Amino acid sequence: MTQSVLLQAELSALVGAAHASATSSDDMVDGLQPQLIVEPGDVDELSAVLRWANDAGVHVLPRGGGTKQGWGNAPHGGELILSTRRLNQVLEHAWGDMTASAQAGCTVEAFNLRLAEHGQQLALDPLWPNQATIGGVLSVNDSGALRLRYGSLRDLIIGITIVLPDGTIARSGGKVVKNVAGYDLPKLLTGSFGTLGVIVDATFRLYPLPHALRTVTINAPNAALANELLLRVLDSTLVPVSMQLRAGSGRPLQLDICFVGSTAAINVQTEQLARLCLAMGCVAETAADELVPWQAREALWAGDSGAVVCKMSLLPAQQALLVAEVERLTTALRLQWELVTQAVGVGTVRLAGANDQVLMVGLKLLRSWAEAQGGSLVVLAAPTTVKQRIDVWGQAPAALPVMRRVKEHFDPHGILNPGRFVGGI
Repeated sequence: MTQSVLLQAELSALVGAAHASATSSDDMVDGLQPQLIVEPGDVDELSAVLRWANDAGVHVLPRGGGTKQGWGNAPHGGELILSTRRLNQVLEHAWGDMTASAQAGCTVEAFNLRLAEHGQQLALDPLWPNQATIGGVLSVNDSGALRLRYGSLRDLIIGITIVLPDGTIARSGGKVVKNVAGYDLPKLLTGSFGTLGVIVDATFRLYPLPHALRTVTINAPNAALANELLLRVLDSTLVPVSMQLRAGSGRPLQLDICFVGSTAAINVQTEQLARLCLAMGCVAETAADELVPWQAREALWAGDSGAVVCKMSLLPAQQALLVAEVERLTTALRLQWELVTQAVGVGTVRLAGANDQVLMVGLKLLRSWAEAQGGSLVVLAAPTTVKQRIDVWGQAPAALPVMRRVKEHFDPHGILNPGRFVGGI
């Protein structure tokens, strides 16, 4: 018997033969081919799998919907994929308290469909919500333009259940918004890229579904005016739920603003916005399709697989500078570019064209510029040949020694997503 067959037999004893199988080339992660994939059916099976892997020294790559499996550095090891596909239930919807709990493998779309039955929502707009799971978006801390009004995942999550590498089942937080008991594991696990424990389920605060929504798009003559308008909206009595700036090679520069509420309230806000735009020499137009502008971030991943997609964090007031710098660099290097930035200062930039060497140069120059502005650049997607030659996270934070100690405490044998996080954690 080969080692892979022996490992599969041991895992089958824990979760059943139908839920422990060999992987295929589709399961490859940044050039690494895992041997097996296991799908626990409940928290006890997941605990048993992690305890077994920890004792056997088997490296584990947790996976939800697989939409962001390529994010982070290439793993240093990963013989086993641990899938949460079978943990896909909405556990509870306390609509009177406006909270709800779901298992890690439940998709964001399925969760919101269930919440909509009582006119509520998880106010979150991650990438690919029809495939992205609750555990996955928590692990990478993915959120979109709705963050302007509702906050990020760390603001929405109030409780969590995780399994540690040694099989310990840990719970933190509660099912009511004002619960403050215990250590704040929910915020610690959010954005940890599956390096500290495997999320089993989570509880969130909810918001009402809006009665109506309206997206207004402003075609701006230049980035400076668009940025100034964005800042004036933020400094006004207007209450948009989301704002984003879109630009790219040969494309008009557009600012999208979304309002929700009653039709009367939306009318008042859009009229006030129209007056503000008129005073600045531009025109606000209602989008023909309310949802299309907000799909622009997903569209950055479409097309040429040889492109680089990166996340940039700057101040809201620096967005015009970002557009100007990207345009300057890409013109000099003859690259194609697109970007979508949110009002909070987080943006996604796509660079494409030429060859890997030119992309590397553009990436390094853009990262150096961002860090000089006090911001950051994290590579989310890139050709394997590019990714193998860079650290996707860039400059290590000052808190890295503390982060390493936290990792050593939670995962002393380093079996979970080894090397994928900041500083090789």
